Amino acid sequence: MSAPVPPNETKRLKVLWQYEVLDTVPEEVFDDLTDLAAHICETPIALISLVDEDRQWFKSRLGLSLSETSRDISFCAHAITTDGLLIVPDATKDKRFKDNPLVTGGQKIRFYAGAPLITPDGHALGTLCVLDKKPRALRLEQQQALRVLAHHVMTQLELRRHARELAQARANGHQIKAELARARAEITRLRRELDQFKRIVRPAKVKRAKRARR
Repeated sequence: MSAPVPPNETKRLKVLWQYEVLDTVPEEVFDDLTDLAAHICETPIALISLVDEDRQWFKSRLGLSLSETSRDISFCAHAITTDGLLIVPDATKDKRFKDNPLVTGGQKIRFYAGAPLITPDGHALGTLCVLDKKPRALRLEQQQALRVLAHHVMTQLELRRHARELAQARANGHQIKAELARARAEITRLRRELDQFKRIVRPAKVKRAKRARR
């Protein structure tokens, strides 16, 4: 059963693309958070998933060989439509997932818990999630830890975006300075040419004036 599309989907996708994180190389800070989530929640699988228009792509993954899946079989596509954690104790007993290829196929996913990655303006880009191949539950402290770690993932995505924007602003600043320097050089050249023109024209005017007085 495919997840419902969020009502703000067009804007959500636009915001996701602005982070320019899809299909980027692994980064240690995200891998550390994924590893910590798996350790705290005592699960063999943990993922940082970003839900694109037609797929979920994993910025970081532990215990899973897949780098992405189609959105229509994504657990995380359901999680981004919830206000809090999405917890599926046993996927084989959940009508949304019991026929899902990730459940019935070789991955044999049974347990899922995902905390949405919420931007400062309220858009859910994806999740930090933990999975297991056997039914289970999370203790309250594990649930809270997953929320906190998801917040840290979002903080890192924000820092990553701000760093890129700052670098772009600096590059633009250098470009503007270079264009101003070229403009000043052109103005200086034109002034020199104008001065030369005046030096040529002025004697000619003086000669014409003298001839006119005669």
